[in-house]
Order: sequence, then C-alpha cells, then structure tokens
Amino acid sequence: MDFPTNLKYTKDHEWVCMEGDTGMVGITEYAQGELGDVVFVVLPTIGKTVKKGESFGTVEAVKAVSDLYAPVSGEVVAVNTDLESKPELVNKEPYGGGWMIKLKLSDSGELANLLDEKSYRELIGK
Repeated sequence: MDFPTNLKYTKDHEWVCMEGDTGMVGITEYAQGELGDVVFVVLPTIGKTVKKGESFGTVEAVKAVSDLYAPVSGEVVAVNTDLESKPELVNKEPYGGGWMIKLKLSDSGELANLLDEKSYRELIGK
C-alpha cells in the first residue's frame, strides 16, 4: 500500500493535504478498502463551517454507511462534485480524484495533533 508522504491522518482514517492555508480532505486507501464499493457520497455545501472531529458528510458503500469526520476545523471552500456521478473515484483514487472537500483552516495548530505516515501505518498494522 503506497502512502503519499505529504499527508496527515486521523485515527478515523481521513487524510488532509495542505496547500497554503487550505487543506484537501479525503478518506484513506485503507478506509475505502474496509468499506467496499462506494455507491454514494453526501458532502456539505460550500461555506459550511466544520469543527475538528465533527461529521461533515457520509460515504455509502455496499457494506455500510460511514460518517466522514473533519480532520481539522475550517470553512468548506470546495466540494468534489465529481463524486455525485462517480462515487467509485473514492475507491479508485482515494488520494487523487476521490478527494472530498477543501477546508480553509481556522486553526493550523490542529495539524500538530494528526498522525504522520509512520504513526498511521502503525495504527492500521501496515
């Protein structure tokens, strides 16, 4: 399993990739594998404010429906609308085309509480 090295992870299997003061958020390859085939994704509207650890949407897969949790606090500035018609991107490209939202961070200090690649690997036993 390849892990992008520029990401921070949550124990709930979300990732964030920083671009300036904006973080792109998605779920990990491990999470999509545990869920199975993703058939529907519910994401927030642009302008919504989310708090770290708060649910910002759901992923519906053949096996289950799972909440998505914000890895950091901020305002939703972009939503991946491609997932409306192609939810399978979450399975095929969890670190690329399967991204979910972009957040303008309200507290960049929250990034320090996230897992790095090594810690995340230990969490999932890889």
